[in-house]
Amino acid sequence: MATGETGFDDVSFDLISVQYHSLKAGHDYGQYVRDAENAGRDDIAQFFREVMEQDSQRAHRCHEFLRELGGTDNTSPQGDVSGGADPNETA
Repeated sequence: MATGETGFDDVSFDLISVQYHSLKAGHDYGQYVRDAENAGRDDIAQFFREVMEQDSQRAHRCHEFLRELGGTDNTSPQGDVSGGADPNETA
């Protein structure tokens, strides 16, 4: 996605996207584990647990990268390096 469409740089947007999808998938995999267990397929349930753990690690790594980027304007909307409104400015 090009810079400007979201107000965030591409790298930050991409990290946020991967983090979101990893967390969402992890939520979905919980149901897959239950389905496999209900079908008596503990081997498949274990596979889904492993995939869920990988996505959890992936989301955590994205979070760490985003935290590193947080000290710069790379995670702020373009043109807003302050991260918020100036408390001394009047409307």
